[in-house]
Order: sequence, then structure tokens, then C-alpha cells
Amino acid sequence: MTNVRLIARLDVKGPNLIKGVHLEGLRIIGDPQEYARRYYEQGADELIYIDIVASLYGRNNLMDIVQHAARDVFVPMTVGGGIRSSDDVRDLLRAGADKGAINTAVVKRPELISEVSRRFGSQCMVLSIEAKSRDDGRWEVYTDCGRERSGIDAVEWARRGIELGAGEILLTSIDREGTRKGFDAALTRAVASAVTVPVVASGGYGEARHLAEVVSAGADAVAFADALHYNRTTMSQLREVARAQSIPVRQG
Repeated sequence: MTNVRLIARLDVKGPNLIKGVHLEGLRIIGDPQEYARRYYEQGADELIYIDIVASLYGRNNLMDIVQHAARDVFVPMTVGGGIRSSDDVRDLLRAGADKGAINTAVVKRPELISEVSRRFGSQCMVLSIEAKSRDDGRWEVYTDCGRERSGIDAVEWARRGIELGAGEILLTSIDREGTRKGFDAALTRAVASAVTVPVVASGGYGEARHLAEVVSAGADAVAFADALHYNRTTMSQLREVARAQSIPVRQG
């Protein structure tokens, strides 16, 4: 088994790092640059930046943040929120990002996945899926940072996204996000079983066993936010937690 990546996720609104529950009730945490530098120094394998209101307001506000982060942070950065074209991805890559994560725009126009993949390589095209459980036991894709229903089945959408050229999936459980109740292992297992690319699980970490559960469900990488922002753990401690559960992680 290859190493599981431990990733710090930073949701941004304007100049502020924020955190909510179920992608709602947003609370200002602080300066995203300060937190990004801290998580990098603690040993994060990667960082994920998401501008959570960019799609709503039709703009991307992360360019300056990414440029500044690239001066201090020397691990891969995935950036999402408000990406509407391959030119937007180009601009973020030039600013210092390594990958572009896209949700709303590709739901509206799936061929954008292929355009980004052909232009920059599939490794740069991250399909961001925000999913919420349905009464029938399946999951629906939501857009605009969990605000809008799409009517699209999340597992089928993951499969189609990979066929179109996505090289990775950022899978956020809206039901679990910010709750500290554990990742949605069933959702992770369903998506990971349907695709052949890495799946990054996001939303719900609360205690050590949650990491083992989501990795056992097929996650290739795990994103943490609440636990880090509120100082309930550190990236270094998460690495120790992984090792204690025989989860292979990078030395450091």
C-alpha cells in the first residue's frame, strides 16, 4: 500500500480562514497564511485551499493568497473555488498551485474536465464532489459550496468525471463536515470502489479511529480542518496516530 497523504484543508472567505458545520454557520479563524505556514512546518503532505463563496459570487479570490503561500510553503497545493475555465486553472498554476479543484463549473459543463486535463495533465484536474446522503441510501452532488442540489448521483458522477479526465477526487461529505462524528466511510467506499484514481476524503474527523475507518474504506488521502484549526491536534500528532494504526504515511 502506498503512503496515505495527510492534508490540511483551508476554507477561505475573502482574506479570512473560516470554518463551519455542514458548510454553513461560518466562523472566522484567522489569517490563512499563518495557518498554512504552521501546517507546513508541522509536516502536512499537501494543502487544500477552497474559496467557499467564489462560485456564489462568480469570482476567484485566491490568487493573492496562493502567491503568498507559495513563498513559504513547499508542498503541493490544491486550489478550488470559482474556477470556471482552463484559463483560470492556468492562472492558479502560475501563481503557485499544483492542482485545480473544480465542482460547480464542471457540473454545469462537464467538458471542462477534459479541457483542463488535456491542457495541463490529469494530475492537475481534481474533481471536487460535495455530496449529501439521500433517503434511498445513495448520495447527491451539491454545488455552490453545498447550497444547490444537482440531482446527480455522486458515485455515478465520480465515475464519469474520471472518464472525462479527472486525475483525483476531493470528496467532501456535507453531512459530516465540521461535526467531528467521523468521515462518511460508506460514501468513501462507494466512490473509491467506482474509480481508479486517488480519493481524498474530507469532512468529519473527530478522533483517532476515524482515520483508520476512512482509510479502510479506500481513501488514499485524508483532509483535516476543524481538528487543526481549533488546536485539537497537529499534523505531527496525526502522523503518529496513523503509524499507531499501521497506516503507512511519509516519514517526517
